[in-house]
Amino acid sequence: MKEIKYLEANKYQDGNYEKLNDGIYRKDNLFFVTLSFIQEPELGEGNDASYISQYPLEDILDKFGVFVSDFYEKENIKDNDVCCLEFASNDAKDIINLLTIINKHVYNKNVIIDGEESVTLIIE
Repeated sequence: MKEIKYLEANKYQDGNYEKLNDGIYRKDNLFFVTLSFIQEPELGEGNDASYISQYPLEDILDKFGVFVSDFYEKENIKDNDVCCLEFASNDAKDIINLLTIINKHVYNKNVIIDGEESVTLIIE
């Protein structure tokens, strides 16, 4: 994942969301942020926005304690390289920590630790 950016989704303007700061919104005890990004097929990620690969997304969800709350089907189409996802958590700190990946390169890499091969999440 590269070119990770905050995205101001139109749905946040409908009056049901309370804007906090830094693109974070609250609704009913949940905190939300929408991010856009481009996948990297050469690193095993999806070819376009219609297929957002499971990894590194799953590792991001685990690391930051967030979940995907909106997939934005109208934006995530085959002819689009830019993917959009809304992330949510019941703890604002999780969303604040997630925002640290903005403008970073995030991917999975095979590494060998103590002679064992494993996959690790890289954020640089």
